[in-house]
Amino acid sequence: MRVLAASDIHGSYEWACRIIDKFHEEKADKLLLLGDILYHGPRNNLPSSYEPKRVIELLNSVKSSILAVRGNCDTEVDQMVLEFPIMADYIYLVSGDLVVFATHGHIYNPENPPVMLPSGAVLLCGHTHVAADQMFDGFRYMNPGSPSIPKLSSVPSYIIIDDGRAELKEF
Repeated sequence: MRVLAASDIHGSYEWACRIIDKFHEEKADKLLLLGDILYHGPRNNLPSSYEPKRVIELLNSVKSSILAVRGNCDTEVDQMVLEFPIMADYIYLVSGDLVVFATHGHIYNPENPPVMLPSGAVLLCGHTHVAADQMFDGFRYMNPGSPSIPKLSSVPSYIIIDDGRAELKEF
């Protein structure tokens, strides 16, 4: 199964469209959203083309292809309008010999890795809005950043997981 992972759309219709386009271009089987889908949060500026109602419609149109975890800006109200589950704190994925622990990053992150993370696994997070691919003691930390509200000069990115490999790619 080929998975495209993205995070922190924060209601940007422009970036939701670009993510869906990249999902099709990459011929991915699943789109893994790492939280903060609709709301921009009180600490962030409004992203360009902030249109959460259009994001809802777009994502619901591909709901059978979406896996998602809850971000710190996602709420039960968001779950009421999105037609795919978003309230899980994490998802385990296995691709070949690669184990991926996917979460938003506000609970589990490189400073607080999950105890159930096996050695050699990928800890896949969003939350920081900074793209990353780093080795830590016993695991690899990957973050696609936020395409709609990037921070610290991060470039809009996504992650492809396929055939036991994970790769950070720029839009």
